Amino acid sequence: MIDILQQRRQKLTELINTPIILWSGKAISRNFKANLYPFRASSHFLYFTGLALENAAILLENGTLTLFIDDPSPDDTLWHGETPTRESIAKQIGADYAYPLAELTNYTAHAATIAVQDPTTYQQQLNRLNRPLYPNNTPETIDLQLINAIITLRLTHDELALTEIRKAIKVAIEAHKMGMRATKTAQTEAEIRGAMEGVIIAQNMTCAYNSIVTVHGEILHNQDYTHNLNPGDLLLADVGAETPLGWASDITRTWPITGQFSPTQRDIYDIVLSAHDRCIEAMKPGVEYRDIHLLACLTIAEGLVNLGILQGNPLDLVEKDAHALFFPHGIGHLLGLDVHDMEDLGDLAGYEAGRTRSDRFGLGYLRLDRPLKSGMIVTIEPGFYQVPAILNNPDFCHKYQGIINWDKLAQFSDVRGIRIEDDVLVTDTGIEVLTADLPTSPDAIETLCQS
Repeated sequence: MIDILQQRRQKLTELINTPIILWSGKAISRNFKANLYPFRASSHFLYFTGLALENAAILLENGTLTLFIDDPSPDDTLWHGETPTRESIAKQIGADYAYPLAELTNYTAHAATIAVQDPTTYQQQLNRLNRPLYPNNTPETIDLQLINAIITLRLTHDELALTEIRKAIKVAIEAHKMGMRATKTAQTEAEIRGAMEGVIIAQNMTCAYNSIVTVHGEILHNQDYTHNLNPGDLLLADVGAETPLGWASDITRTWPITGQFSPTQRDIYDIVLSAHDRCIEAMKPGVEYRDIHLLACLTIAEGLVNLGILQGNPLDLVEKDAHALFFPHGIGHLLGLDVHDMEDLGDLAGYEAGRTRSDRFGLGYLRLDRPLKSGMIVTIEPGFYQVPAILNNPDFCHKYQGIINWDKLAQFSDVRGIRIEDDVLVTDTGIEVLTADLPTSPDAIETLCQS
């Protein structure tokens, strides 16, 4: 592993000719100082060190790596046991030098950095750099140069990253299979969530994000697990695992509580699956991700026209964003050290230089607008949702008057939300669906639910 970490650091210093400091961050207190949320190191720090060190920083300059971290205090040893010393950590990550964190102040002049998320470390960055530090979409000068260099490196994945992501995917697949099996006897969403997350925890991994396990799939990021499971419901589970080194997986499946889709549920499921399959088939290096998204939009519009829910020419409907009444989000996002990889950098990472987000209803939530490159991992996650806030919006009702057949739509009231999501690696010649071991066909889903 250390060879690949050194290669990453070398590539970074070749892309930017200035000292670079990256902070790891600190755990945040929940309600009193000693009661902490689980610590998650900054992904940019993790990418170049491979260790989730808390309250640490690294300096890259002229091909050398310097680690700044304090040795554990006697209190740390009392409560947490023996922990590695600064020197042993430095050796583990291949650092040339190692100093206490206080020494960092002597090295901050003219150094580029990236703002971290936790307020304590962010304030520490401001104090030590003695200059403004702009997060997200607004970095300037050397910080912007550093961000662009890191984006260049992290847009595609090396073998260490791919190995880690495959581990996270394998565990997430088992979690989804467990969730399907648990549905036969579970009474609440929380029980299925517990069964799925238990698989992840048992493999010494964490959830890559707050799990979505819900019979109300029309709420896109639903994190309420209190609902009962009733016959006729669909359960949407968006659950991913994260390895100890921070690499993520992201999978969504939708299945029937009874183990069998109703005819109307299967009709909508088949549309979403067709969009999913067509998008993956169209992927290869050089293809625009926006075009993949628009292919999903067109496929969903065609399917809804065929069912009689939408009325009109599918191409015209997509131009009018009518598909977004039922598919309002983008087709997916980058995947890597974060489930929405590098999204802390805003659209600088997701959007090709010179491109900006559209203000169109059907394109505004697109998280990625770049041509695909070999080595990228992206999610493909089309969906269908009956969101009351959208369908009952007076402006939309006026704009799309005559386009929705409300009587026909009412026949599909047992479909609140369906999403199908896979993680896809772009290769030199095409793609590899990394999550292919978890079936997507409705027959296979029913079989898993009844197993």
